[in-house]
Amino acid sequence: MEELTNSEHELREQLFKLRFQKATGQIDNPVKIRSVRRDIAKVQTILAERLREAE
Repeated sequence: MEELTNSEHELREQLFKLRFQKATGQIDNPVKIRSVRRDIAKVQTILAERLREAE
């Protein structure tokens, strides 16, 4: 569970950096933003499922 939380935190940092690059016009692959957002959603879904199982 802690590993997933760390993964989510790292993905959020990566998303922040990508958004900053997009705002400054330095991003090479804008599709990467969508990919990272989806990865965050996947991690959040897994965390929610595990929390429900623990109850």
